[in-house]
Amino acid sequence: MRPALIYYVAASLDGYIARPDGRVDWLKPIEESGDDHGYQAFYSSIDGLLMGRMTYESILAFGGEWPYPGRPCIVLTRNEPPQASPDVQISHDTPAQALEQLAAAGCRRVWLVGGGSLAGTCYSAGLLDELVVSVIPHLLGAGIPMFATGLERRLQFREQRSFTTGVVQLHYQLLTEAETP
Repeated sequence: MRPALIYYVAASLDGYIARPDGRVDWLKPIEESGDDHGYQAFYSSIDGLLMGRMTYESILAFGGEWPYPGRPCIVLTRNEPPQASPDVQISHDTPAQALEQLAAAGCRRVWLVGGGSLAGTCYSAGLLDELVVSVIPHLLGAGIPMFATGLERRLQFREQRSFTTGVVQLHYQLLTEAETP
């Protein structure tokens, strides 16, 4: 059985996950607030990760230790970036094949770490099950969109949380074509 794929992401109020050059410096005040905005609870609910090359390289650029130890992670890319941890597998597979591998490793809930291009591909392939967006009270005006492809689908609202930082977290279930009126 395919694991559930959850796109857990922070986005500006105007729908961008990074500046046009990929920087996420606008998230710094939120990160420094001392509130984890539900991150630890979410992270403990997942048992695998799927990410794209640009997100992976951004994480490596921060330096330091791999931030997701003990969880299998598949990075989808046509390039050969360095392997940051024994938990990381660099793959040329499709997202569906990567999810099959994560399922074989015992994963039931997989975090789609990013970015917008991979999220769009997973959405188009019908692989995305849940969307958890932390809307940051910041307008970027331009940048990397949350989804790189045009999409249309109804979502089933599951939960909303507000934080003193002004962040609003929205949790949705993606409905299948059959579930959409």
